[in-house]
Amino acid sequence: MSVQRRNTHLQRKREWSTGETPGCCHAHEVPAPPCECKEKWWKCCQQLFTDPTSIHRHVATQHANEICHETASVLKQLAVTSSTSKSLESTDKRNPFKEDFTRNQEVSTWLPDISCFNPDELISGQGNDEGEVLLYYCYCDLKDPDWVCAWQTALCQHLHLTGKVRIATEGINGTVGGSRLATRLYVSVMLSCPLFKDYLCKDDFKTSKGGACCFPELRVGVFEEIVPMGISPNKISYKKPGIHLSPGEFHKEVEKFLSQANQEESDTILLDCRNFYESKIGRFQGCLAPDIRKFSYFPSYVDENLELFKEKRVLMYCTGGIRCERGSAYLKTKGVCKEVFQLKGGIHKYLEEFPDGFYKGKLFVFDERYALSFNNDIVSECSYCGVPWDHYNLCSTPQCRQLVLTCPACQERGFTACCVTCQDKGNRQAASPAQSSFKEECECTARRPRVPRELSRRGPLTAGASPLKPGAQAGC
Repeated sequence: MSVQRRNTHLQRKREWSTGETPGCCHAHEVPAPPCECKEKWWKCCQQLFTDPTSIHRHVATQHANEICHETASVLKQLAVTSSTSKSLESTDKRNPFKEDFTRNQEVSTWLPDISCFNPDELISGQGNDEGEVLLYYCYCDLKDPDWVCAWQTALCQHLHLTGKVRIATEGINGTVGGSRLATRLYVSVMLSCPLFKDYLCKDDFKTSKGGACCFPELRVGVFEEIVPMGISPNKISYKKPGIHLSPGEFHKEVEKFLSQANQEESDTILLDCRNFYESKIGRFQGCLAPDIRKFSYFPSYVDENLELFKEKRVLMYCTGGIRCERGSAYLKTKGVCKEVFQLKGGIHKYLEEFPDGFYKGKLFVFDERYALSFNNDIVSECSYCGVPWDHYNLCSTPQCRQLVLTCPACQERGFTACCVTCQDKGNRQAASPAQSSFKEECECTARRPRVPRELSRRGPLTAGASPLKPGAQAGC
């Protein structure tokens, strides 16, 4: 007997033994005539049945295929909607989460039960159009980050996820990609874990189209900081950040700032905490975007330009909010600002609510997609010819690792490096393959100060160098 027929048979037995109405869309209860003692009759196929036996016999003989189909449909729906919660419940029954994780606990104990899923469901749908990428962070005190690292590694491998997860005593920061089923299971596990459940909620997970293909591998590690600012969390703690503003509140603040006739004399600064690669292809109107290469340069940037922030209301933003948590805490320790605010959920959450708001251009992401598009604005240009262009490519000289904006026309003409130095090195390498090593630094980094000094309050950012003719040095 097939599974469907066996389930249908069991359903009929249950209905016959309890007197329930048969599971058929044609059969339904009708009131019995007042003169009868019975409380209900049944009607199906324009026939009236006065007792349970007759209606069940009719349904079993005339509507068996329909019952099989409906039963299979219900079972499939139940499997999809309840499998996650059941797997987590079974995990909890085997060995409930404890507040303090210890090295002696088996990592496998804390993995979701995926036996009810076809293995292909976890692996399939990992492409850019079918899969998903999760971006999240959680600041909280972790007593045993090494155990959490081992658990996260096993969890991601268990669900066929790739990406990067940073763990420290101050919390966790992750960007992982895989099938939608895998990412849904990952979120469920994270929300149910006592280490994070009092700090994380579903809205803390930002999602975008992608998948396991967006990352070359899975990298999980323990670090001193979950986002590298270069200062020990013991000195600058996440526990003293700026005031969080929702996307709607931030939008109103930016609107008020941009409506001022003279923004340079305003008491408000709209501060981008990201690096120049990110701000070049997308940013808020009227922002101050430091020309720094790494977030670890941000504290030095603040120190070098402290006069700029005196008696100012600072509105800070970054990709997902994590850099603002400690960046705002650092700025507050200087004691010069009127107030320090930060965009909760970062640009990612803002664009979900205001795709055509005050953020123009693309959102840079640290994976092989390079950028996400929420609107049609292009705010950057080809580094060689100056036409509007915002698609990054790696410098064609392998060891450089700089990103370059070069349009298809310039690429066809051979301009694929970030600067003349790299272009020449690439040509020499092609002629002499033995010359395969050189420093990462090139003209792009050599001519850019590590920490720029702002001479005066900037208006809207014009990132990078002026448009250059082919053969000249390209801004990166």
